[in-house]
Amino acid sequence: MPHESISVFDMFKIGVGPSSSHTLGPWRAALRCLDTISEKSAIDKVVAVTILLYGSLAKTGKGHGTDIAVILGLCGEDPVTIDVNAITPKIDTIRTEKRILLGGQSWIPFVVAENVQFLYKESLPFHPNGLSFLIELNTGEQWCETYFSIGGGFVVKEGEANGGKPGIDLPFPINTANDLLHWCMNGMAIHEVVMENESAWRTEIETRKGLLTIWKSMKECTFRGCHAKGELPGGLQVRRRAFDLNKRLMKGQSYTDYDGWMASIKRGGNDFKYTLDWVSCFALAVNEENASFGRVVTAPTNGAAGVIPAVLQYFIAFCDGNDEDKIMRFLLVASEIGSIFKKGATISAAMGGCQAEIGVSSAMAAAALTECLGGTQRQALMAAEIAMEHHLGLTCDPIGGLVQIPCIERNTMGAIKAITASQLALQSSPDYAIVSLDKVIKTMWDTALDMNSKYKETADGGLATHIPLSLPEC
Repeated sequence: MPHESISVFDMFKIGVGPSSSHTLGPWRAALRCLDTISEKSAIDKVVAVTILLYGSLAKTGKGHGTDIAVILGLCGEDPVTIDVNAITPKIDTIRTEKRILLGGQSWIPFVVAENVQFLYKESLPFHPNGLSFLIELNTGEQWCETYFSIGGGFVVKEGEANGGKPGIDLPFPINTANDLLHWCMNGMAIHEVVMENESAWRTEIETRKGLLTIWKSMKECTFRGCHAKGELPGGLQVRRRAFDLNKRLMKGQSYTDYDGWMASIKRGGNDFKYTLDWVSCFALAVNEENASFGRVVTAPTNGAAGVIPAVLQYFIAFCDGNDEDKIMRFLLVASEIGSIFKKGATISAAMGGCQAEIGVSSAMAAAALTECLGGTQRQALMAAEIAMEHHLGLTCDPIGGLVQIPCIERNTMGAIKAITASQLALQSSPDYAIVSLDKVIKTMWDTALDMNSKYKETADGGLATHIPLSLPEC
């Protein structure tokens, strides 16, 4: 089996909420479409672009802001650097003026209700998250670009094999957990194996710098979410809870910087309830930011973006993990576990339900925490297996297609399960484990294939139908 090359920066991407597969992926697809138009030297010849959204992208696209994402992508906006506060005004202007500046260079007519079409009853065979761009030039030439958002912000063009980086010669090629264990046989820790592989793309200094940038974005998102109050957009009237929880836990103390805030949290002690409340607060904060079109890190998806930051904040605050090397170790291990899940199953809720998002993020966090707390390679993989085993079959049934209920609370549960899985693994002998990580990944994929499509991010079943919501126009 050929080895798919996935970097830590493929698993962890800085972007805009609320969804990696329904927001970030389509956004990136639009940018790729722009690249193709540019390669044809046709930007100034385009007179019309129509976007067709299929399957899950159509059914929950409004709640996930898919239409907003593709429009911003066609304008040439970068999800990593865009001012998130400028998104709504920009979209409002496009709706009013009925035109967009394609690639930031050429004005073309654009009526959102006509040029972004939600094909609710149509789906493309390769993946539920399909979208096509119909391009028309002033010469009369027309063509179609079709892409698939396969989860975690990964995008493939029709006919491409996958979202990884084929052709990269890694020193330690890995597709499975067993492959990873094989390379660890010489005594290397998991994070060391991953760092060696990252050197196939860039220098170690560049990797370290990139990891710290990822961490900076995660902690800023957490801090921001803990200090933002109000109601989440979308019509569900969901009140932000991280703000109130943070305020109660801080007992009236107020901090304007992350370091002072974190130092105060550490001084508060580490009794069970206090720790549990903070883990929940961290996770809520990130996913409330995500639901508000804030800047988050896909880890491995936006819908599950709160699990890894919450467990990493737990490690820093309560396990003496406030050290750059330890933080980088955590992220390296987590990314490798996520990539193994992507290769052996899926990280797309549209393919596998929420087990593919919250379940995978919980497994990633459990393995990372275990190695950082001194666990062996086998104990780290055991922790990942335990975390996923108790997410198997978890459905994706967001009310109104919004990444809010039950998504936000599920991040708190995923983080707590990850910590519990790590503690179990650290107190266990993996030599006697009956279920391996590879077996649970295979089981997860089988479960995904058996799962009814109405529980795969379509809002056609579960909570989404028992508590229906008519969304306003995005």
